[in-house]
Amino acid sequence: MLVDVLIERGVFVRIGAGARAGVGADVRVLEGRGRWLLPGFIDLHAHLREPGEEYKEDIASGLRAAVAGGFVDVCAMPNTKPVNDTRAITEAILARSREVALARLHPIGAITRGLAGLELTEAADLRDAGAVGLSDDGRCVTSSSVMRRAFEYARTFELPVIQHCEDHALTEGAEMHEGAISTRLGLRGWPRAAEDIIVARDCILAEAAEAQYHVAHLSTLGAARIVAEAKSRGLRVSAEVTPHHLLLTDADVLGYRTACKVNPPLREQEDVDALRRALADGTIDAIATDHAPHARADKDCEFAAARPGMVGLEICFPLLLGLVKNGSLPLGRLLAALTDGPARVVGLPLPRLSEGARADAVLVDPNARFRIERATLHGKSSNTPFLGREVEGAIDATLIEGRVVYQREGAREAAREGSEAKEGTP
Repeated sequence: MLVDVLIERGVFVRIGAGARAGVGADVRVLEGRGRWLLPGFIDLHAHLREPGEEYKEDIASGLRAAVAGGFVDVCAMPNTKPVNDTRAITEAILARSREVALARLHPIGAITRGLAGLELTEAADLRDAGAVGLSDDGRCVTSSSVMRRAFEYARTFELPVIQHCEDHALTEGAEMHEGAISTRLGLRGWPRAAEDIIVARDCILAEAAEAQYHVAHLSTLGAARIVAEAKSRGLRVSAEVTPHHLLLTDADVLGYRTACKVNPPLREQEDVDALRRALADGTIDAIATDHAPHARADKDCEFAAARPGMVGLEICFPLLLGLVKNGSLPLGRLLAALTDGPARVVGLPLPRLSEGARADAVLVDPNARFRIERATLHGKSSNTPFLGREVEGAIDATLIEGRVVYQREGAREAAREGSEAKEGTP
């Protein structure tokens, strides 16, 4: 459907065939013929590395990558150096993001001080400073007693508790998923049970506390079943999945590919199939990039020494649009998992393309083909196994409250040509 969209003062004013009527020539025109206009995306799970590891990524470069990927809101995990476990660090992160003035940044505070899993942080202070959730991501809160108290405390302040689900006693020394491939490579395996046990325990604790529980980067078929059962009983349980857990398997590690070393690890095809089904039927609420930039030295090394993680903000949508085009995922579910799903988890306004709504939007060319290359990425790091892959679905422009915060090079030319051809008509 071809429509015109008029934005004034950061808000969608008119949407429809007659939106251009009465508009003067002194307007900026973005030509969108043949494009999709979508609500702005929200990422629940990114590592921006500031403070402490700015050589890998900082808030400025991370948010540049975000808007290049269509994300207007980004939730930043607390495993920085120092850890975001106090009001002062949360406030400093937010102040820096306001200076950058790109995607909106929403800090997630730590559950425990220093991510040590022992002493709870001051959730009230973190919330008042601007934190939208609590997580020890990168480490699991393995103590049931501490996790129970965390749920009870977070419920008081209506903050979601976001868990990195890993029984560390079962994963000590593990380097990849436990299975035939790990045996073949001679690498210690990471069993599914290490994730499933924590998800099951946390659902029980969250039910008792009547708290909001969110499973970060869900990766196993067993965990998906547990989440589905919890939801069927009306528990306040939600889950996210990453693009790489939807697209890759442990077989991609063959050759000791450190680019495919992630936490949790890439699983088997039956897990991938289960995750796709769970995303399609709504068991999984959100797609989260788990954007984890690393320097080349952290990946160009032997597998045991390599740091886990890959970048994902810029390439999330085109990678997953491939699942839509091959019939594996309905387009509506992809968009909901990038917009409404994450918004509901952390209590952000629901993205809407409607008159009177905040003008956060993404202009997508669904048929533009391009190759993912290191030179075209906007972040500081390029650790991804998808380098060289050809994908479809380019982000032409990203708008935040009516401001064009990103425009693809080819889209700039289209916008100028459209403006000249229409002599200022919006």
